[in-house]
Amino acid sequence: MSLGLLLSRWPRRVGASGPAHRLWWSGSVDTVSSVGSWRGWCSRSPAHWSQVVSEAEKIVGYPTSFMSLRCLLSDELSNIAMQVRKLVGTRHPLLTTARGLVHDSRHNLQLRGLVVLLISKAAGPSSMNDSCQNYDMVSGIYSCQRSLAEITELIHTALLVHRGIVNLTELQSSDGPLKDMQFGNKIAILSGDFLLANACNGLALLQNTKVAELIASALMDLVHGVYQEKPTSAKENYITDDIGISTWKEQTFLSHGALLAKSCQAAMELAKHDAEVQDMAFQYGKHMAMSHKINSDLQPFIKEKSSDSMTFNLNSAPIVLHQEFLGRDLWIKQIREAQEKGRLNYAKLCETIKAGKGVTSAIDLCRYHGNKALEALESFPPSEARSALENIVFAVTRFS
Repeated sequence: MSLGLLLSRWPRRVGASGPAHRLWWSGSVDTVSSVGSWRGWCSRSPAHWSQVVSEAEKIVGYPTSFMSLRCLLSDELSNIAMQVRKLVGTRHPLLTTARGLVHDSRHNLQLRGLVVLLISKAAGPSSMNDSCQNYDMVSGIYSCQRSLAEITELIHTALLVHRGIVNLTELQSSDGPLKDMQFGNKIAILSGDFLLANACNGLALLQNTKVAELIASALMDLVHGVYQEKPTSAKENYITDDIGISTWKEQTFLSHGALLAKSCQAAMELAKHDAEVQDMAFQYGKHMAMSHKINSDLQPFIKEKSSDSMTFNLNSAPIVLHQEFLGRDLWIKQIREAQEKGRLNYAKLCETIKAGKGVTSAIDLCRYHGNKALEALESFPPSEARSALENIVFAVTRFS
């Protein structure tokens, strides 16, 4: 039985939008109240993220959501899916991850592979090196670059699965039986390792040592970044980190930006582009990933209505900026005031944060990174693929 059949009835998530304000820490960036007024706003200007992704997939030749189908339909993963079925009815987070893999309503899962394919097509073959002429090319993209896009998605999916491992020492009675959590952890480790093994095998088949080095370093960055993140806890002394936005950006690049940035650079290496083109691809991937992460962090704060059951990361960009403006002591005081009977009232805390400057500053930071991504694209010739990359930036940075 397939994973999709097991989980196809589960609900989906949706996004939202909000206001825009002026960037306060960088005078070198022209930020205006509407993303549509930015440099080079594409004439088609798709309003919805799903439309942007759909149009981009047509440009690269086929939907990227099927890139890893060979892996997902393998006998090994089918056996894992059967084991995951045993977790249905429990509260193990692996089920949430599996639901997200099947019902990717926000089209976020395949974003990294899609960007790798688009930037490969935007750059085209190298005019200075004809050693790639013997490679198969479909829709302007080398087969090795398509393989790299699959590898990127496999690594990202493996990371999502591994993040679903539960800390058994912090289990509460409401989380369900211990044996369910232990079994779920085993399946999460096994399935994540299986995806990583397939990614490593595909990487070896590319037979390019520089590309292998780039992706290996991205994996190292991912692990480093994840270990720097701290899980949410009920204890206020480490419920939120005392870090500035500069430190947050460094940590976020490691955990969310390095894989896309280095995969874009690796795609240029596979086509034998020079160091300058590789660097521009890296810069686009880096700033696009940063902008996408900040957009994700902003979602709880830009929705029109807050749910009583809502939760959010207390080390996200809006909160780090809120804490910088407010000061650590006042921020801890606000957390205490939002606690009721030992539990944090996220809806109340959300309204407190929205009343400060953190949310509007995070929107500006999102657009700053979007602008830097657009600057990197200027080194690529005008094309449908480049327009699609621009539209992805516009969609991520559009809040009105």
